[in-house]
Formats: sequence, C-alpha cells, structure tokens
Amino acid sequence: MVTDPSARVADPHRRAARPGGAAQPWILTYHSVGDPTDDPYGITVSAERLGQQLAWLRSRRLVGVGVAALLRAHAQGRRGLVGLTFDDGYGDFLDQGLPVLRRYGCTATVFVLPGRLAGQNDWDPLGPRKTLLTERQIRSLADAGMEVGSHGLYHQDLTALGDAELRAETRHSRDLLREITGTAPAGFCYPYGVADPRVVDAVRDAGYAYGCALRPGPLAGEHALPRTHVSHADLGLRLRAKELRHRMRHRAGRTPSGPPPTGIRRGDAR
Repeated sequence: MVTDPSARVADPHRRAARPGGAAQPWILTYHSVGDPTDDPYGITVSAERLGQQLAWLRSRRLVGVGVAALLRAHAQGRRGLVGLTFDDGYGDFLDQGLPVLRRYGCTATVFVLPGRLAGQNDWDPLGPRKTLLTERQIRSLADAGMEVGSHGLYHQDLTALGDAELRAETRHSRDLLREITGTAPAGFCYPYGVADPRVVDAVRDAGYAYGCALRPGPLAGEHALPRTHVSHADLGLRLRAKELRHRMRHRAGRTPSGPPPTGIRRGDAR
C-alpha cells in the first residue's frame, strides 16, 4: 500500500491560518467521471473532457496532486502544482477517472463516504443513481497512490446536525477509513461545501490536518480551504478565468468579504 508521507501536512491541533498569510493554493473540485448528458447538477465530466482539462493544466506547467501533497509543497515554497479532488466517492473514478490521471502523471484526493459503502447517491433528488465505492475499491485507490479523505458518513449538511451526529460524521468516519486503508485520513471535505465555525472546530478536533470547502469566506484557512468547481463545459478560457478568479479572491493579504455560505447545494457549486 502506498502511504503518502505528505499526509502529515500540519499539526492537527493548530488553529487554522487566518486570511492575510500566503495565498491559498488552487484546488479543483470534481465529482463523477462518466456520461454527462443526464447531469442536472453539473457535476459529471466525461473521461475525454477530464483528459483535455488535465492536458490544459500540463500545458501551463501545472501538475495535479492530492491536497495533502499540495499543502506540503506549498508550505515549502514549491509551485507548479494544483490540487485535484473528487467528492462523493463515485465508483466510476476507478475505471474512468484513474486511468486518465495516470496518463497525465497526476494524483488526486478522493473524498469518500464510509457510511455508504457500495451505496448510491441518495442525497440527490434529481438525476441518475450512481454507485459509490466499495471497501475493496477504496483500498485499491490507496494502493494506486491516491489520497483517500473523508466526506463524512452519509453526505449530510453538517451545520444542521447535533453534536453527537457531528462527532460521528467527523471522528467515526475517520476511524472507519483508518480501518479500511491502514492510514488515518489527513483531510475532510464538507458535504455541499458548507461549514460554520462549530463544524470547522469539530473537523479540527477530530484530528484532520485540513478541511475542504467551496467558498468558505471568513473561515478560509487550513480547515476551510476554498476550491473551484469544474464542470464538463470548462476548457481553456473558462479554466483560465476560474484560475484568475481564485487568485483574485484568495491572493496574499486579502481578507475575504461577506458571510460564509450557509446553503450551497449542487447548482451553486459552479
């Protein structure tokens, strides 16, 4: 099994960095890799389009890596890397996404739901049912050099949960993934991209070194990293615009304005 030493990206008990330090590295958010024709939420890219997007990154001398590796490199002052994340743990990542990443010399972080092993995306009221990764497939991803992170247990809005459920979603999901892969995950991804101070504290206290959101606003830091949603429609000019927008929003010394998002759902991810 490949164990990524970069998983030790930070002291998990240290408070998240506040805006005003180093600019946040660029992290891209993917979900499913497959047929995008029936995709009401804009979360599916074809394998061919994923390849075109990775080729565009490589043309700009950017290499996609998992978030733990990205943060470690960023802390050391290394550039030329971009974070690749795949939320929800769809089974299609193994046969559709992984071969494309290998072709372009990339790795990624796959955020999975250990409470829904071999289940389906029942939280989505629209669109096709998609099968989620099994325990064996999650181990295969880790063996293939992908970083495995937690997306909670059941894909719930954590800000709406009581303290006991929140602990289960954060701590218990981490324990389950440690049992599956042999390594405690370094990263947590907030379902729907939604977090608030209580949820961020719960993720930090559960032992995660970092957390991934979408637009975290004033919460931005190690445990609320901003990310950029990527859709099937995104190619050169659109990707470049999204990169520039990220840099403008999260450049060093800039404090994000406005309240953090409280109700992001699928259609808001773009």
